[in-house]
Amino acid sequence: MGKSRILIIGATGKLGYHLAIASLHFSHPTFALVRDSAFSDPRKYDKLHSLSNAGATLLNGSLQDEASLVEAIKQVDVVICAISSNLVLDQKLLIPAIKQAGCIKRFIPSEFGLDPDKVQISDMDYNFYSRKAEIRRLVEAEGIPYTCISCNFFMSFLVPSLVQPDLETPPRDKVTIFGDGNTKGVFVKESDVAAFTISAVDDPRTLNKVLYLRPPGNVYSLSEMIEIWETKIGKKLEKIYVTEEELLRKIKETPYPANLKMIFIYSTFIKGDQTYFDIESSGGVDGTKLYPQLKYTTISEYLDTLL
Repeated sequence: MGKSRILIIGATGKLGYHLAIASLHFSHPTFALVRDSAFSDPRKYDKLHSLSNAGATLLNGSLQDEASLVEAIKQVDVVICAISSNLVLDQKLLIPAIKQAGCIKRFIPSEFGLDPDKVQISDMDYNFYSRKAEIRRLVEAEGIPYTCISCNFFMSFLVPSLVQPDLETPPRDKVTIFGDGNTKGVFVKESDVAAFTISAVDDPRTLNKVLYLRPPGNVYSLSEMIEIWETKIGKKLEKIYVTEEELLRKIKETPYPANLKMIFIYSTFIKGDQTYFDIESSGGVDGTKLYPQLKYTTISEYLDTLL
């Protein structure tokens, strides 16, 4: 059986570009849906140029243009959508196009974060997760074969500041710990998320399942992450503890979207939304168990780049 032909929607985005590169790396015939306007944006143009040089086929079209969408989908077996989270509901236009094309063996919707069916903060996240859940329900209702990727946080989110919402780089003197510091979060580098995702597209074990990523070197509590950093810089940091109540008060007092980082910190490091459930008993599959051959960047290795 040949490798599936893969269409990436959002190939100039942070994750989408890595998905296209990984798809090419694993020898899949790779297509990218590209709007006309992308070619006049220098950054997007550079990415498209390098993808094209690497062997990707660029197809003209957009989620807003149904005819171009159906035409693009008819050329492939798998559709991966990697549009940004604020555009997630634009996939409502993609689902009927996939249905109409009638040839898609697997659809990977734009989730790539926490499992929207598992988060316990749905009343305070400004519909961030409910929009993703809405798309998942539509895909299920239409009977489209799917795999959802729950990779938790990207490594480029919060790790560069050691989970300090007001900082850009890791602290070297004092550090804030939210809650008791013992609840674990999960961070995976975008290029690694892409490699796991592409590995799953032709795998019958991931069909109509959620693929969870919890690589052993990437699951840490805040206290553990701080300890790793302290070892690297050879110095103990002064710890300031912020209770759950204090954090919730701060979230309420801070206007949206400035409070989103704190909401995600609350969800992960206080509520435990990334790790409170067992993968297998919840009906999902564990990416690191399915693909033990895939090498990935650990949190410790990533922190080395910040020294």
